Amino acid sequence: MTIITTRRINVSIRLSLIALMASATIVPATAQNAPAAQATQPLSRAVFMQRIDSVFVAADANKDGFADRAELEAAQSRELNGRKTALLRRSETVFKTLDKDNNGTLTLQEFNSQIVAAPIKTDTAAVFARFDTNKDSKVSLAENRAPALAQFDRADTNKDGSLSILEQRAAAPRR
Repeated sequence: MTIITTRRINVSIRLSLIALMASATIVPATAQNAPAAQATQPLSRAVFMQRIDSVFVAADANKDGFADRAELEAAQSRELNGRKTALLRRSETVFKTLDKDNNGTLTLQEFNSQIVAAPIKTDTAAVFARFDTNKDSKVSLAENRAPALAQFDRADTNKDGSLSILEQRAAAPRR
């Protein structure tokens, strides 16, 4: 009976270690602050294994070549505390950036200043191209209706010309 329990604990520890290694290796700390283009660089098997090994070595506090439950919990706690500290630093930086008069409080105007200052970018070319099906550089009423009517027709599964409550629910986007 104790062998089964020990095996279950070992499996649990092993799964925790794998989860810890995956969370620490898939998105390295340097990639969390890097632009998206740099975060998606190719990753060789050798580099991946080095990262896994370094996470394991860091978790193995007593350096006996094994990671027990206490060591894994401590490593996980260190990782989470590090993330929490980084989040608090980012929040503080954002707050200080928004607090223009440096009085330690944010007015609604200061809070909304980043939103107001951000330019609104519109790229209507793709949308226009989708609607201008005859490519005459104009969108007619019929061209405007076509995508919506096609969506209605797909949702009208019994083809009776109306959407029942069930058909509407089935066509609704999943969240």
